[in-house]
Amino acid sequence: MEEPVWFPDRAFIQKTRLYQWMKELGFEDYDSFWHQSIEDISWFWSEAEKKLSIEWFHPYKQTVDITNGKAWPEWYRGGLINTAHNAVHKWALQEKNKDKTALLWEGEDGSCRRFSFSELRREVDQAADGLKNSGISKGDVITLYMPMIPETVIAMMAAAKIGAVFSPVFSGYRAEAVAARLKASQSKMIITADGYTRRGKQVNMKEEADQAAKKSSSTTSLIMVEHLQSQVNWNSQTDKTWKELTAPSFPSADMEEMKSSDPLMLIYTSGTTGKPKGTVHTHSGFPVKAAFDAGIGMDVKNEDLLFWQTDMGWMMGPFLVYGALLNGAALFMYEGTPDYPDPSRIWKMIEKNNITHAGISPTLICALMKYGNEYVPARPFSSLRIIASTGEPWNPEPWKWLYESVGKKQVPIFNYSGGTEISGGILGNVLVKPIGPATFNAALPGMAARVFNEQGTSVTDEVGELVITQPWVGMTKGFWKEPKRYEETFWNRWEDCWVHGDWAIKDKHGFWKITGRSDDILNIAGKRIGPAEFESVLVAHPEVQEAGVIGVPDSLKGEEAVCFVVLYPERDGRVELKKKLIQWCADKIGKSFRPAFVHFVSALPKTRNAKVMRRAIKAAYLHKEAGDLSSLENPTSIEEIKTLRTGD
Repeated sequence: MEEPVWFPDRAFIQKTRLYQWMKELGFEDYDSFWHQSIEDISWFWSEAEKKLSIEWFHPYKQTVDITNGKAWPEWYRGGLINTAHNAVHKWALQEKNKDKTALLWEGEDGSCRRFSFSELRREVDQAADGLKNSGISKGDVITLYMPMIPETVIAMMAAAKIGAVFSPVFSGYRAEAVAARLKASQSKMIITADGYTRRGKQVNMKEEADQAAKKSSSTTSLIMVEHLQSQVNWNSQTDKTWKELTAPSFPSADMEEMKSSDPLMLIYTSGTTGKPKGTVHTHSGFPVKAAFDAGIGMDVKNEDLLFWQTDMGWMMGPFLVYGALLNGAALFMYEGTPDYPDPSRIWKMIEKNNITHAGISPTLICALMKYGNEYVPARPFSSLRIIASTGEPWNPEPWKWLYESVGKKQVPIFNYSGGTEISGGILGNVLVKPIGPATFNAALPGMAARVFNEQGTSVTDEVGELVITQPWVGMTKGFWKEPKRYEETFWNRWEDCWVHGDWAIKDKHGFWKITGRSDDILNIAGKRIGPAEFESVLVAHPEVQEAGVIGVPDSLKGEEAVCFVVLYPERDGRVELKKKLIQWCADKIGKSFRPAFVHFVSALPKTRNAKVMRRAIKAAYLHKEAGDLSSLENPTSIEEIKTLRTGD
């Protein structure tokens, strides 16, 4: 682990929501507070929902019930709640907040839309009435195949208001992937748009939605937002425009009073078997965890503007919505690519809109770093207080570039790692402790994280499995209609222990690092090493822009490392450079970890949320079945890897 580079002074610490809350509860020291948060989870999560000012239609009788085991906790038992009320309606009913900005949207063409809490409430109510009048009832599933536009948020809240379950799907999926999720969830309705804009070009969505709906017998209606005002195929028997759906009607639908454990949202994640997993999130789960991590962890306050470069089909999309709105803050949505029409776009958006919190992936920073400082603002941002990041594990070089060149060594980077099944983070950079490059300075409050070795013993300064030993608010309520698959995925290795699937290391000073997915780990001559360690070394070389590393079978060592490298533009990928990079890794990591091969490629296979898909690299290279690749953004990269031969 590298030494910390950002140190909060006393005045900064005392202004944070985390410190002020700790002090209210009788704690000055974070580590003591964290230990208490995992020792007494009932006390902690009761205090957490109170701190977030969650409003209940009927108070809960018991904070957590683990009668059915730690894998199946019931949170806030006996309580009645609705996420739409806590995210939108309660603020719209407050004189001081009703006219405050709740949602700010910017299109790739520069067009903007703004909604106050009262305006957002009116839109949600009209959409909820439309859903009700269209035959949607409590418990019905609605699929949102939508770009990052305001109607996506409105549809989420409208579904929640009437007790329907919404399932956000990645806007870049093609019909086959969308259909798989429609069929798995037995979705009754799909809400989509005619299309969206990406790099100045219009991308059609209606055609893909039509094809997907035809493949699902349960999906009987389609709602389309006329976002681009483009020509589309139309079926008057099943299709309806958003304007038709939201036309004023009476009487207005009531706010449904939902049980704490009632499902709110299904998010499907890719599975190695090819069958997506439907994570189930409740009205008192995902929204509370997201709001807690944003508000208490990242210090999002009522007057702030939270932005995350993401898609609503990925976990960070709903996180953006609930993380902002449940804290009474505003959310900023951007439809388009963050480096279009040039690499300064994202920085200009932050400055122009006075964004206080910006979520950016490490892979995006790698892509922007290649342009140097030419497109980065010369002066510090006037509004930006926190840069947050999640996705791939960081390499130190791009982290330092973001911290030094973009943030001018003034803006802390809240590194954040968790997942869709978590509803937020396990590890983070709490703002009351120093922050170091590419690491996490703490397990987040309420998250009983440990590193286990193969014997199930907690270890320090040793790479092992990242596990969680206590349940938490936001933990997925199983997989949709697949309880056994859920238990086999997370709970089958050690008793009452969630095995997350990441390799991690925690040092004696309390700093953590994710070294890769468990199924990505390399075992070279009995020595386990994460691919991120190779990748960090490779991108530290001046010729290398990005790297992805896999382990392939070897008769002598068991496995050997094969590296796939994207060079900076105009660099010469000669055989001599390959040899230099192999030696570079051996010098930096150790001779026993010397890679077998280095291959130069034009791009690494990534998902839209910028994660390098190593299993796709491995399957392509070894010509094996890769499972579900529907989230892959650049499939041509796979074809390039398939043409490579061992030793090339």
